[in-house]
Amino acid sequence: MEDNTTHHYISSFFLVGIPGLQDFHCWMGIPVCLLFSLTMLGNSIIIITIKLEPSLHQPMYFFLCMLAMNDMALASSVAPKMLGIFWLGSHRFDFNICLAQMYFIHTFCIIESAFLVAMAFDRYVAICIPLRYTTILTTPMVIKMGLVSVTRGILMVLPCPLLIKRLPYYTKYIINHAYCEHMAIVKLASANTHINRAYGISVALSVMILDLGLIATSYLKILQAVFRLSSQHACSKALGTCAAHVCTILVSYTPALFSFLTHRIGKKVPPSVHIIFASLYLLVPPTVNPLVYGVKTKQIRDRVTGLFFLNKKISEN
Repeated sequence: MEDNTTHHYISSFFLVGIPGLQDFHCWMGIPVCLLFSLTMLGNSIIIITIKLEPSLHQPMYFFLCMLAMNDMALASSVAPKMLGIFWLGSHRFDFNICLAQMYFIHTFCIIESAFLVAMAFDRYVAICIPLRYTTILTTPMVIKMGLVSVTRGILMVLPCPLLIKRLPYYTKYIINHAYCEHMAIVKLASANTHINRAYGISVALSVMILDLGLIATSYLKILQAVFRLSSQHACSKALGTCAAHVCTILVSYTPALFSFLTHRIGKKVPPSVHIIFASLYLLVPPTVNPLVYGVKTKQIRDRVTGLFFLNKKISEN
């Protein structure tokens, strides 16, 4: 009887939310709800605008549509459960459902990074070899790049839940986090987790190094091509087409790098600070991306404005 009790596997996890700030959970739910609502609204507008406007049926905007759909999926995989914790006190999470949330969150993050690489490649071809733009980035090629991005994310993260499923979980079931994060789950296992930790770190580092390296290479080539232009106007126009993408990269990778570093080497960083930044990393970029592209991209801005004023005129008539 004692042996059976000792080896009783847990069936669910208890997500604390943000440790030390439980008394403020109800207030923290407000910005989470606002960010989630803006994410769904903003990205829906981007997708609908590109679909309705034939002039936007170009590779750059197809990639933007993919990014928008991925952002909506990423926000939907994390925000509802956070709101359940903050507002409804729904802290319990079934073991398998928690693994599913972990899988989808990390998969969508890797897919997002791949889409940013694809968008950097699009800008490289458009600025450095414009005469071959239509022959290189054909619609089938754009679809293939999208499928490769999605497949890479699916396959890279798939071993994580499978490796966790082989671990025994006996007594520890409290996750000091607002969502099911890979390392937070691994730390609770009652066994050696070196393989899980090594694989998790290798995936994170390989994605960051490879994707950031490809993006940096693309923009170095772009800058070299731009500075060779004789016309100041052409130079400004070329850089202007990259502005929205650069903003998106900074918004996406800055909190990601901070979260990654504090989780592994920032021992003196309070857990609440780490969890807040980890949550912002998942919620802020999907909210900001449509705003950045809506403001920085003239074609999208004009189309959205046209739809708004057209509807306004129709309602007035």
